[in-house]
Order: sequence, then C-alpha cells, then structure tokens
Amino acid sequence: MKPFTLLYYILSVALYLLALPLLIYLSFQPKYKNSIPARFFLFRNRRFNSEDGIWFHVCSLGEARALKPILELIKSKEIKITTITQTGYSEAKKYDADVRYLPYEMFLPFWIKKQKFLIVLEAEFWYLLFAVAVARGTKLILLNARISEKSAKKYLQFAWFYQKLLGYVEIIYAQSEADKNRFIALGAKNIEVIGNIKLSGRIEKSKEYPKPQKECIVAGSTHAAEEEPILKAFIEYRKQSDSKLIVVPRHPERFEEVYALMHSFGVKNHLTLSRYSKVQNFEADMILVDAMGELNNMYAISDIAILGGAFRDDVGGHNPLEPAHFGCKIITGKHFFHQKELFKYVHHVQYVEPDEIHKALLACGKLPNSTVEEKIDLEPIINKILGNNNGNR
Repeated sequence: MKPFTLLYYILSVALYLLALPLLIYLSFQPKYKNSIPARFFLFRNRRFNSEDGIWFHVCSLGEARALKPILELIKSKEIKITTITQTGYSEAKKYDADVRYLPYEMFLPFWIKKQKFLIVLEAEFWYLLFAVAVARGTKLILLNARISEKSAKKYLQFAWFYQKLLGYVEIIYAQSEADKNRFIALGAKNIEVIGNIKLSGRIEKSKEYPKPQKECIVAGSTHAAEEEPILKAFIEYRKQSDSKLIVVPRHPERFEEVYALMHSFGVKNHLTLSRYSKVQNFEADMILVDAMGELNNMYAISDIAILGGAFRDDVGGHNPLEPAHFGCKIITGKHFFHQKELFKYVHHVQYVEPDEIHKALLACGKLPNSTVEEKIDLEPIINKILGNNNGNR
C-alpha cells in the first residue's frame, strides 16, 4: 500500500471509531435501518460471488434508474451494482444484477474483488474505492460525471487530493463542457463530453389513472420547508381556479409530517384531504401520495408540476424530464444546481422563489406545456464496455 493510501486508510479507521456511537443510533432509524448495518457493519453484505463482471456504482434512486438503457444494451454481461441509499438499492434490485450496498471505505481492501470494469456514476468520488479497485486490476470509468458550479471551489481547494484520486480513472464521460473544464482544472485526463445519460432513458408510468375533471397540480419530490409555501400558494390560487393538489414527498419517512401539515391547511380553508394509501382516487381537494413509485403516474394526470428540491439551497433540484415528458407546465425553484445540465434540455420552465409560486401558477394559463428536446448517443459507452475497437478512442 502506498504511503498516502495507508495514511488515508488509518484516517478512515479513526473516523469510523469516532462515529461508531452515532452509526449505532442511526441503524435504528427507518431511513437507515438497512443501509447503515450493511455499509458500516457488513451485515448481510457479503463480497460479490465472482470476478470479471461489469460493476456499476451509484448513489441513490435517480442514478440507479439512469442505468436502465445501458443495462438493456449489455444484457449478455454479468452485472454487479453497489449503492449508498436504501431507495437506490431497491431500484437496483429491479435489474437482473447482483446488488450490494457499498461498504464504508475501511472495509474495501478486504471486500473488493477484481472486475472487468468499475463504472462510477456522477460524483461518487471515494478514494479507497478507486485505489483498491484499480489495484485489483479493475478498469475504472466515470460515467455521467459532473462537478457542480457550487461544488467546484471546494474541489479546487483540495485539487492535490482529487488529482491523485482521478489519476486512477481510465476515462471520464462528462455531462457537459463545463464539467469537462472543471475536471481538467483538477488534473484529470482523457475526458469526453457525452451529455447526461438520463436523457436516454425511457420515461414510463406504471399505472393508468383517469385524469381528474378539475385542473390538477402535482408537487413532486418535495423536501422539508417546501410544502408550506406550496400549500399557501395553492390556497391563494384556489380563489381563481377550482383546482386540486397532489403532494408527493421525496422521502417516505416524512409522509406523516406532510400529512399533518396538509391537514392543518385543509381544516383552516375547508378543503378535503385524502391519503393515496387508503383511498386510491383523486376526488379530494388535496391528496397526499404516501407510496413509492407513483410520481410518474401523478405527472401523467396533472396539468402543472411544482418540482421540489430547488426551493432550498442545499438539495440541488430534481429531474425535470419526467414532468416535461407528460406535458406538465413546470414550476421549480432557483437552486437546481445538481440538475442544471438536464434543465438545459427542458423548455418553458418557470424558476421562482418560494413566495412567487402563486404568481407562477397564475401565469401557467398563458404558457405552453414544458417540453424536452435532445437525446444522447450511448454508443461510445457501450463500445467501451463491450470492447469494440471504435469505443477505445
């Protein structure tokens, strides 16, 4: 083990020991009850059974979904997937693949087996993951790679570290020219811009619901502190439009909290409220969707989508392709830095502050539906994975 790698490993052990009481506590929280025991205690998280497969590492739900068009093109290969979050793990389990949680870094020297490729999505930059995989003889690819404008300054402060980390990478497939330039500034080599692979995925609904007779607004992938301004705007908008509101929180552990908030607004304003898990219809004035995997189905029956994750400055926004695909008129916040590349391809979006949502709702009547343009070519990536000559440029 190289001196720097050894020092990094010792630091990872020290951090683990310091964090151990917190990790034990979080292991009993619903959000982490599977991921933390698997990642930090290797509970039911054995090594991959075989070598020489194609190993994809993703963080969470969005990146796991983005793999679908690629996996469909390499069905003949043995696929392995690691994830960080429980939602990412659940999504990855839908594929014909061997799925694991990625262990904490100090376990990786004893856990990783050689694979043909390790393909890491977006910004999952783990030093020991890279160093150990390459030391085992695995070729490392960064796919859909990005460094947000907001994060770039922080990365540059530790450019010496990221130059070491990126030195293990064989090729980087970046989302944009801006991302490519940020990687170059960190000392990375062999970078190709292919666009965002999320543009290549099929967007589908899993169920068919009848569209409500009234105008339907869906608040999708909302986070804490976002539902309240949306509800206030909806109450004001109801004075001009006999509409209904569907709320789909991003995280299931917040369902009860959001229901209580919606109930308080409903009582004060004489609006009816229902929970999707109990009454699977859309007759109420407000509906809480307290189930996973229903968001696209809600976009499909809605006229307007208020896309969460961008009304706060610490989330970075969510995928706008889905509501645009179903023809919703999109309203979102101004803090969409993690989705900036995707928003480039979506037209007729209103970007507003939380206290401007009502005004944006009123403007929707005069605006066209949001639309998506552009596709990306997956051929260079597939050629690289399959070993075709024109993929090794």
